[in-house]
Parts: sequence; C-alpha cells; structure tokens
Amino acid sequence: YVGVYSIEHEGVTYYFLDNEFYFKRDGLYGYFDDGERFTWFSKAVCLLGKHIDFKPDIIHTNDWHSALVNLYVKDFAIGDDWFKDVKTVFTIHNLKYQGIFDPVMLGEVMGVSEDYFHEHGIEFYNNVNFMKAGIVYSDSLTTVSQSYSEEIKHPYFGEQLDGIIRLQENKLTGILNGIDYEEYHPKKDGNLVANYDLRSIKRKKENKVALQKMYNLPVDENKPMIAMVSRLVSMKGLDLVAHIFDELLQEDLQFVVLGTGDSSYEDMFHYFQHKYPDKVAARIYFSEKESRQIYAGSDLFLMPSLAEPCGISQMIALRYGTIPLVREVGGLKDTVHHYDPEKKEGNGFTFTNFNAHEMLFALKEALALYKDREEWMQLIKQAMKSKNDWQESSKKYRALYQDLTKK
Repeated sequence: YVGVYSIEHEGVTYYFLDNEFYFKRDGLYGYFDDGERFTWFSKAVCLLGKHIDFKPDIIHTNDWHSALVNLYVKDFAIGDDWFKDVKTVFTIHNLKYQGIFDPVMLGEVMGVSEDYFHEHGIEFYNNVNFMKAGIVYSDSLTTVSQSYSEEIKHPYFGEQLDGIIRLQENKLTGILNGIDYEEYHPKKDGNLVANYDLRSIKRKKENKVALQKMYNLPVDENKPMIAMVSRLVSMKGLDLVAHIFDELLQEDLQFVVLGTGDSSYEDMFHYFQHKYPDKVAARIYFSEKESRQIYAGSDLFLMPSLAEPCGISQMIALRYGTIPLVREVGGLKDTVHHYDPEKKEGNGFTFTNFNAHEMLFALKEALALYKDREEWMQLIKQAMKSKNDWQESSKKYRALYQDLTKK
C-alpha cells in the first residue's frame, strides 16, 4: 500500500508517500526492520512518477535511506524504457551511517538479482550496504563540502568505503550546504532579547547579559563567553575539551554548553558546572529558542570536531557575529578561516591537529585578541559578512543538473 499526497507551495509541487505499517512510529530510524522500511520507500519513489504521469529528468537522493533509488533506476531501465534516460544524483551527508543489512534482503525484500552482490556492487563484507549502492549506481555523486569530498577518499575518513569512492571519484563533487538567511537573521529573530545587524552590533551585548541572567552566571558584558551547541558525542571533539577544561577555566571567562548525548560527556559538563558555578553553565537538553540566544550572546563558538562533513552551527555563529573556533576538517575548513590581524583577513580561529593543547593555544590566541576591543569588533564584522547562504551552492547544483541532462 502506498498513499500519495501532494501540496503546492511557492510554485513547487511536493509529494508525500504514506504507509502507516512502516512509518507510523515515534521515530524515523533505529528499528529492526529499517532495511525493509527504506527499501519500500526507495522503490515507491522510483515508481511514483509512472503513476502520476510525471517523468523526472533527475532524481536526487540523500544518504543511505534513499540510496537504493539509484540502483532501482538502473535495474528497472533494463526492462522498461521509461527509466532509461532518468538520471540520478546521490549526496553523502555523513559516510559513517551506511545502512548495512543481512544479504537475505537481496531477493526477499529488495527483489533484485544476486548479480548486484559483488565487490564493486552492493556487497560489503558479506552484507548489503545501501550507502554503497548510492555511491556505485548514481550518475553523479556529491558530498556536502569540498574538503570532505577529498577526505573520504582516504582510509581515516573513508569508513571502509574509501576504495570504492576512489574508483568513483570522477563523478564526485563537493558542494557546501548552506543556511536560510531569513530563518537565521539576528535583526529579525524573534527568539532574541535584542535584535541587531552590522549597523547595531553593540546590541549584541544585551543578549550576553540576558544569557548570563538566564543561566545564573555573574553578569558582566565584558567577560568573554565561549559556547557549544552540540550533540555530546566523541565525533564532536569533546575528548579534547575534557583534556584541557580545567586549564582553560583558569582563564577569566564563562563557558556555556547546550545539548544532549553520551552520558559520560553529560556527566563531565555537570561536574564542571558544579566545580566552577560562576564560570560554567551546562544545559543538558536542547531548546531551539535557547540555542538562538546562545548564538547571539556568546563571543566564541567552539567546534573541535574529529570529523565534520559540513557543519551548520559554525555558519549560524558567523551569521550572528559569534566567532567560531574550529578544527580544520571537512566543511569547517571550507567556511572558517584563521584571522590574521596584520592583513585583516579571516573570520575565526582554527587549529589543524586533533590535539587538546593545540586547541587550547588557539583559544588563548582568541582570548588575547578579545581584549583588543577595536580588533575584535573588526573580526565580528568580517564574520557577519561571511556568505553561507544557499545562493552559490544552488548555482553549483544547477550546473551539475544541467551537465547531467545536457540542457
């Protein structure tokens, strides 16, 4: 059973597929039958066009959940000319999550020949790998930053798929994600205590004062505030924070964290909040409203990620004039550039290696610059002028689509 619904919004028709047996659940993922659920979804997507009399030029899929679309289009085209000139694009957002299932899926659920189950097909250590199906059978392969597209060709970031990605690299492109500049707009954001833009940056401090009061920190608009809004997991570089947190908190600063994740990191931040009540505010939950106030009220935004295919948080921080301090990896490397006070170039602070004291050195460099109010204001302005909306990225996707269809 497939229910099909549609709605038109701003001149675009959106279609929704319905199957209560597979998708009327509390969450999207993490069920024992995920392989079957997303096989159903992929097959339904492929067949939808024939039923509504709409033949797409391109079907663009994302991550393992819709990756089988790329295989099905090729498979259906063998016996049905309707599919022969339909092109597919597959985007990898995070190679770590691959959709790996028992090979019994192949015939019983997927309904495809064992001819696809081989080293250069969808076989992965004697299992079926949905992500690999997208990589191999798509006509064009993209990922969410130029740096990540290079990183995944190597074993450290390749999640055991680097070999097949190197074989497919001629069709691989890195195109940055972006943020909606109307949604994330410090002048219009209704979540903020004080709205501001480039011409009224001084009002940013009103948000810091409001944040200090909200989180029971001593009110001091001149005290540097470092923030993290993040899933509390190892991939986000929290082991580096744990290693130098005591040393960092000897500085005259405040540290705010918002997010949930592994209990070990949640407990760590609770511990440091108890140890340094005037310096640390740990909010172990997520609130969109509070996250906006943090983006607006903080001075530095810390993202020391072990891996970060693109990253959105640093883009939001830049938009709100909160200076990102990031590890040079994936999309962080492509969007944040180390500030050079001599040349007046750059929009944040960066460090290269996954090393706690290298991060601490960058933090101390940032805190030293913060004391120079004129220089810091220049850096805020450069951060807010950074371009991370969808304008440039959408042009690149359009060019890719045109190249695929030769239109």
